[in-house]
Amino acid sequence: MRVRPPLDDAGSSPVEFVLVGALLTVLTLGVLQFGLAVYVRNVVHDAAVEGAYHAALADTSLDDGARRTREIVSRTVGQEYAADVAVRETDTSGHPAVEVTVRAVLPLVGLLGAPQTMEVTARAPVESFD
Repeated sequence: MRVRPPLDDAGSSPVEFVLVGALLTVLTLGVLQFGLAVYVRNVVHDAAVEGAYHAALADTSLDDGARRTREIVSRTVGQEYAADVAVRETDTSGHPAVEVTVRAVLPLVGLLGAPQTMEVTARAPVESFD
């Protein structure tokens, strides 16, 4: 059985518009979501750096650094991203340092995502009065 080609292409423009429009919409939303994920990661990392440097000051404690990190993350992207902040003293190249680790949600759809899928760590040298 032979299939006859259509005599004209009337009505194909709306179908093409919907197909191309849907593809471009998905592509645009994907780029925006990637940008949001990079932004959240940078905010969480910068908060960890700020918390590490704050905790490394001679007149502050590790809890002060963790509190500072939680405050920055909560204020910027939300409290659920600041739930798991760990601060500890460590050695970096033979010198005492403070390490701040933040485990948070990597946003996959909007700000929703799998818990603890993103981990950032920041270190700062410990200051002293000596």
